[in-house]
Amino acid sequence: MNQEILRVEGLRKRFPGVLALDGVDLELRTGEVHVLLGENGAGKSTLIKMLSGAYHPDEGRIVLDGRPVEIRTAGDAQRLGIATIYQEFNLVPDLTVGENLSLGRPPRRFGFVDVKAMHRKAKELLDRVGLDVDPRTRIGSLGIARMQMVEIAKALALDARVLIMDEPTAVLTTSEVEKLFAIVRQLRDQGVAVVFITHHLEEIAQIGDTVTVLRDGRSVAEVPANTPENELVRLMVGRPIDQQYPRAAEEPGQALLKVEGLTRRGAFEDVSFEVRAGEVVGLAGLVGAGRTEVARAIFGADRYDSGQVEVDGRRLRPGDIDGAMAAGLGLVPEDRKGQGLLLGADIAENLGLVTLGRATHAGFVDRAGQRTAAAKVAGQLGVRMSGLGQEVRTLSGGNQQKVVIGKWLLADVSVLILDEPTRGIDVGAKVEIYQLINSLTASGHAVLMISSDLPEVIGMSDRVLVMARGRLVGELPADEATQDAVMALAVAEVEGTRVQ
Repeated sequence: MNQEILRVEGLRKRFPGVLALDGVDLELRTGEVHVLLGENGAGKSTLIKMLSGAYHPDEGRIVLDGRPVEIRTAGDAQRLGIATIYQEFNLVPDLTVGENLSLGRPPRRFGFVDVKAMHRKAKELLDRVGLDVDPRTRIGSLGIARMQMVEIAKALALDARVLIMDEPTAVLTTSEVEKLFAIVRQLRDQGVAVVFITHHLEEIAQIGDTVTVLRDGRSVAEVPANTPENELVRLMVGRPIDQQYPRAAEEPGQALLKVEGLTRRGAFEDVSFEVRAGEVVGLAGLVGAGRTEVARAIFGADRYDSGQVEVDGRRLRPGDIDGAMAAGLGLVPEDRKGQGLLLGADIAENLGLVTLGRATHAGFVDRAGQRTAAAKVAGQLGVRMSGLGQEVRTLSGGNQQKVVIGKWLLADVSVLILDEPTRGIDVGAKVEIYQLINSLTASGHAVLMISSDLPEVIGMSDRVLVMARGRLVGELPADEATQDAVMALAVAEVEGTRVQ
């Protein structure tokens, strides 16, 4: 029988205007994967930050090996054998992969860093997570999915007794998820207690043993991992959700986004497609296929070598973000914290970022008008907040994503590109985002949606475009877009095929 290793008793934590945790109980056992489930804002992040030393509880206690402990710093947590992999990465972009994996504890020889030993150890850790990356590669040059795998390798280096994983599969492909699950099962079999946070309900029975459900800062249930998904949803949100992907298809109108022959050497080649008014077009493919690179080029965030982009009949200049926004194009990036938000600013300021220019007259900003509009959008999106003056950095991941989307709603763009729009968002909030997409297309907007979640991209798209190795290799109408059909295209060899 697995032994108890860590117990949480009656943890409470209050922030200004918010009771984040209201008496949470949790019991972790050796050799067990304990899934922590709950909506954004339910208290999951606050709880794991207490276990990792980022926050200290106002009430309650943490018991390790039968003894109460205080975890006031990350160093305390590591010394107690608790390692945490956060959803938002804790990596130094300008250092190499090897330097990040040995940060704070590099191997030394004769008083100097032993670079060969550092790279050798890094290679061993990277091999354990199945990541084929040169340890000398700079972290900042990696994509989101590879950064996630480096974070996992970094945690493995600590030989932790308790491993906390916050949304580790959010940006991984199916094959990468399978590799990760193999690593998690190996750690579980070695006696490690794993806390696994996920919003992908189908993963719970695959990897979990026990599930604790949080709602409104309280632990409301502990159930087996094979509990039916509809019951888990009911426990999470307090109500049943009848339809997970509520796509309401519209009759498509004129083409609002036209991309022709878009090429950037080394990234993507000869990409051509259209997105029409009232339409959601999904862009699928494996990580590294070039989806995000194409989206950024269309928006003007990165330049391209040849081809052209038109928005509502207006041709855009390469690398001209201001021109793209003026034409009615918006982009919700995959990295919301690094590219979509001003973390030190409040909610109202972030919601008004895109419309700041038009709200400025004779050098003065109509702040009252901006706040009124921001309040309306925040209410429409159901942002959980103490008020518009709350700093965005203090919001949960899902509520931060709502703010990123909300600024484009205020701008009333005609075409919205959504890159991983529900990454790190719970099932209840996902449905709210999907309904928002429906409202956009119902009012004549066009949506290009990039997602690594195949059921999502299939369930919410009217057409699915598939990329592989930087090229568009196929197009599937909604009634033919199955997971098998998409994956068959995504892994196919590219021999010059293009979508007409």
